[in-house]
Amino acid sequence: MAAALAVGMALVVSGCGGPGSQSAGGKGEKVTYLTSFGTFGREAYAYVALDKGYFKEAGFDVKIAVGSGTVDDMKLVAGGRADYSTGDFTTYVITSARERFPLTVAGTIHQRSLAGIMALEGSGIRKAGDLVGKKIADQPGSTNQVMFPVYAKAAGIPADKVQFVPSAPPALPQLLVSGQVDAIGQFAVGEPLIEKAARGRKAVVLRYGDLLPDLYGNTVFTRKDIADKHPEQVKKFTAALLKGLADAIADPEAAAQTLKKYNPTQDAKVAAAELKLMADSVKPPGFTQPLGSIDRNRVSKIVGILEESEAIKKNSFSIDDYVSFDLAPGGLAP
Repeated sequence: MAAALAVGMALVVSGCGGPGSQSAGGKGEKVTYLTSFGTFGREAYAYVALDKGYFKEAGFDVKIAVGSGTVDDMKLVAGGRADYSTGDFTTYVITSARERFPLTVAGTIHQRSLAGIMALEGSGIRKAGDLVGKKIADQPGSTNQVMFPVYAKAAGIPADKVQFVPSAPPALPQLLVSGQVDAIGQFAVGEPLIEKAARGRKAVVLRYGDLLPDLYGNTVFTRKDIADKHPEQVKKFTAALLKGLADAIADPEAAAQTLKKYNPTQDAKVAAAELKLMADSVKPPGFTQPLGSIDRNRVSKIVGILEESEAIKKNSFSIDDYVSFDLAPGGLAP
């Protein structure tokens, strides 16, 4: 399947425009970047890199298009509709083991996973065990849903005793607030958005990373042909993106205003709150490696966790086939 997608792909494609796409314009190598999911505050760093000229300084004319989740974004990049995106690493591993897309990871955004389940106080959900027999709304194939069996095993609960209700992402907050479902799949940084919709009711966040601390969150990925033939391009693009990330974490209010400049419907206050919640996942306490680095031993451990939980078959994910350690910040090559 992956081989078919790769046939005839150009090395750098700019054909993923449409509603919501943004570009600073100008000269440079044309590159299309897909946000991980929507244009929420958690995605502001890409717009910061665009607005401050970091991409331009690195020699790129970048178009930012709106992504719709890790699996869909992987398909678009693999198929040549975009060149770079970010997505949850665990979902990336599971999907790569099954689908064999011609992709590789070149850096990280979150050193800790943001994936999880969110409920509201008073729902009877306070811990993982409370999810048994409950209904959870989420987009089919979402990171939270794909990873749930792994989390359920770590929590010691039967994954098949929890019902996922297929739901469009924009509908999730209202489904939760109205009580039509017990919980929703949601990244932990979505807490301010959900509490705004709930008009003051507090969110209960069950974060997968609390039980599975070795999991990475979002990572930067591109096609293997780009990485193989243009490694310096990958390094420069990733560095520019991470420069925007560093600025967004250092000044979330300013980053939120930049996001709103390019996406006027976004709430800058909510976006800034998301970025503040994201900070300790980007640079956890005690983290001393370069921003965006990825560690071989940790990747091996993650793969082992997924094999043990039967999320992937043993030996179905080759680390060096799907992660370019030498292209990541810090150059953590074997």
